[in-house]
Amino acid sequence: MIKNKSLKKFPHDHLLGIEGLSPPDLNYLLDLSDYFAMHLDKKNTEKFKYLKNKICINLFFENSTRTRTSFELAGKKLGADMLNISVASSAIKKGETLIDTAMTLNAMQPDVLVVRHQDAGAVKLLSEKVNCGVINAGDGPHEHPTQALLDALTIKKRKGKISGLKIAICGDIMHSRVARSNIHLLNTLGAEIRVIGPATLIPKNIESLGVKVFYEMKSGLANVDIIIMLRLQLERMSGSFVPSIREYFRFYGLDREKLKFADANALILHPGPMNRGVEIDSELADDLDRSAIFEQVQMGVAVRMACLKTIVENKAKNGK
Repeated sequence: MIKNKSLKKFPHDHLLGIEGLSPPDLNYLLDLSDYFAMHLDKKNTEKFKYLKNKICINLFFENSTRTRTSFELAGKKLGADMLNISVASSAIKKGETLIDTAMTLNAMQPDVLVVRHQDAGAVKLLSEKVNCGVINAGDGPHEHPTQALLDALTIKKRKGKISGLKIAICGDIMHSRVARSNIHLLNTLGAEIRVIGPATLIPKNIESLGVKVFYEMKSGLANVDIIIMLRLQLERMSGSFVPSIREYFRFYGLDREKLKFADANALILHPGPMNRGVEIDSELADDLDRSAIFEQVQMGVAVRMACLKTIVENKAKNGK
C-alpha cells in the first residue's frame, strides 16, 4: 500500500510527452516510480493488485523488445490483463487508418493504450479518438517520455538529486526522441544541459530548448556529472551524416580517454540498444562503477508501473 501522503496527483488523462509537464507532475511520477523500485527486489513477495481486472494494450507500430516487454512486465506486476497487438500481422499493416484503429480499440474497451509509432504526433491523434488513457512509448523523432523518466530516476538513485547537475547528452541528437524528452525533463528539474555531436547531427536552433551546444567531446564533457550517450540511428538517416563508423567513434565514441574530461565521479547512461564500439567502448559500458546502463533497465519497469497505474486511475476517476 502506498503510504506517502506527500504525493500530489498527476492531473492528466494521458502521458503523451514531457514537454509542458510541471515539476510537481514530474516529481509525482518519479516519487511513485521510486516506491515501486524499492518493492521490485527479488526477495520481495508483495503482490500488487492496483490494476486487477484492468485491460492494458501494447500497440507497437515499430519494433521494440525492451520497451514493449518492460510495459508488459510492469502491467503484470500491477495485476493487469496485458494484450500485445502485432501490427505486422494485423489489419493496421494492411492499410487501416489510425481512426479505424481507434474504433476497433474502443470496441475492446481497454483501460490504457501504450503506443509506439514511427510518426511524430500519431500517438496524440490516437489519444483524441479513443476512450481510454494513452501512454506514448515513442513517436518518431518527437518524444519518449517514459525513457526520460527512467533516466531521471536512475540519476536520482545514484546522485540523490537532479537540480544543479551538469548533464551532457552526446551523439545523434538530430534523430533522438530520447534526447528531446530528456532535455525537457532535466531542464524542468533544474539541471544544466549540454548537447555534444557533429554539426550534421545537431538540430538547428536547439539552443532555444535551453541547452548549450558543443561540437567536440573535450570541451563538452568538461566537469559534467552525467553523460547520456545516444545510439547512432542509421535507420532514420537519408544521406551521409557521418564520414564512417570508425571516424565517428574516434571523435564522439565514449572511451576511457574521453571520460577523463568529465568529473571524476561522472555517471554514464545509455537508453539502448547499444552499438558497442560505435558510441561507447564495450569495456566502459560494462563497468558497473561508472555505468548505470543496466540499472536503467531495472528502473524502466518501476517507471512504467507508475505511469500505468496513474493513467488508468485518472481515466477511472474522470469517468472516461
